[in-house]
Amino acid sequence: MADPAPTLEDLLRSCSRTAVHLEMRDGYMRSDPRFAAWQAGVRTGLTVATSWLSVFAHTTSRGVAVRRARIVSEPVSDYVRFEHHLSSANVTAGEEIRWLPRRRASDLALPGNDFWLFDDAVAVFHHFDGDGELAPDDEEVRTDTAAVKLCADAFAAVWTRAVPHPEYKVI
Repeated sequence: MADPAPTLEDLLRSCSRTAVHLEMRDGYMRSDPRFAAWQAGVRTGLTVATSWLSVFAHTTSRGVAVRRARIVSEPVSDYVRFEHHLSSANVTAGEEIRWLPRRRASDLALPGNDFWLFDDAVAVFHHFDGDGELAPDDEEVRTDTAAVKLCADAFAAVWTRAVPHPEYKVI
């Protein structure tokens, strides 16, 4: 029997140099109770899971650069407004976040799915259904050179053009 694939938390805890995440959808898991509360006007008390933030904080404290880039349509969706609202907690935990308006990404070669890339060696693609919910086969781990290079090049291109979180104003 094959060993189970490592979780994202396992990969964050074991990486030594970089962990980057590219998000390209305008909405995810709209069934999330925090998103429903945000849509109802709640703006305080909504946070990213404390356990996830502690993983980020631990990872960055070891000197690992944790970066996330989001390609977004403008004007942004309600879900992206929600993400922007929550992102300050990630930044406080040590994650760098940048935002790229989709119109500035037209000439970039991008993978077909969101991904995490760890130490330029392991890519984890995320699969979502049409409504933004996780698909049954929600993660695909790849270590082949072509997939890893595509992710590394795509992330680098997006990161260069993207606006740092403190400077990005949702419109």
